[in-house]
Amino acid sequence: MLTQTTSRVLEPSDLDAALAVLDREPVANAFVTSRVQIAGLDPWRLGGEMWGWYEDGMLTSLCYAGANLVPICAGPRAIRAFADRARRAGRRCSSIVGPSGATADLWRLLEPHWGPAREVRRHQPLMVTDRLPADIAPDPYVRRVRKDEMETIMPACVAMFTEEVGVSPLAGDGGLLYQARVAELVGSGRAFARFDADGKVAFKAEIGAATDRACQIQGVWVAPEYRGTGLAAPGMAAVLRYALADVAPVVSLYVNDFNTAARRTYQRVGFQEVGAFMSVLF
Repeated sequence: MLTQTTSRVLEPSDLDAALAVLDREPVANAFVTSRVQIAGLDPWRLGGEMWGWYEDGMLTSLCYAGANLVPICAGPRAIRAFADRARRAGRRCSSIVGPSGATADLWRLLEPHWGPAREVRRHQPLMVTDRLPADIAPDPYVRRVRKDEMETIMPACVAMFTEEVGVSPLAGDGGLLYQARVAELVGSGRAFARFDADGKVAFKAEIGAATDRACQIQGVWVAPEYRGTGLAAPGMAAVLRYALADVAPVVSLYVNDFNTAARRTYQRVGFQEVGAFMSVLF
């Protein structure tokens, strides 16, 4: 038992305590929770370390330190401890992302050492729904992507990622990690698309993070030639139907505040704003 306020790298034996912290905010923590439920806390399987912050011997806050740095249920003292640890370790992540307040505090402490960032998105509305819209019929042509359609879906995934993040996912390792992630989503039945008459992707989205309490829709994309034609809302309704029926009782997403068209679409489908994320991109 740790009796003081301290931080340390968690071990597999800390799994139950870590899941208890994650379970305090099941929607906001869905991304990290889904990884921990699958991989546990072994850094090699998890793809990064899980740092824990203890108050009076109790684990109260977490920080996932992998490809992303993600503060979880973190107050000011935990944020300071995580920033100290991150600064000593040096930047290994491609982004800092999480609830806007904690992420802003963490970035304020790290910016003098890690800055400047390539881009800072300070307000990304976190939106949720637990039901299908009454007035928008799901697009009947949106379906699960099959494993033999990887070559068809990949260009759409790369285009979406490049538009969203500002860099290609093919940079660095030639896209091996990104392709593996897309293949994982396709293989698990969590990638969805509408294909046009020529067999090209007109609309797509994935259910990324998934736990038994909440899941997160990501990668929403409409091909440029189909934008403004009314595919987005019925397409989202279709993915939402799959998510609620097969994955979790609550569905979330987060969106850039400047993407007014997307925010309007999500509101039409019934998503309501419940908080905000922040992303620091390197």
